[in-house]
Amino acid sequence: MFGLFKKKDPIAELKKAAARLEEEAFQLSRTDRKAADLKTAEAAALWQKIEALQKD
Repeated sequence: MFGLFKKKDPIAELKKAAARLEEEAFQLSRTDRKAADLKTAEAAALWQKIEALQKD
């Protein structure tokens, strides 16, 4: 209850989103390669954003 209003770590949230995108890309790679490549590109963009935030 006390952690309800606690601010979440933005880097952790981005890592979770990137991992989810990579998993979706893996699942799509079996059926639709173009869609899988798009998801992989989105995940790569998130990883670049994470790296930029970690440098600050």
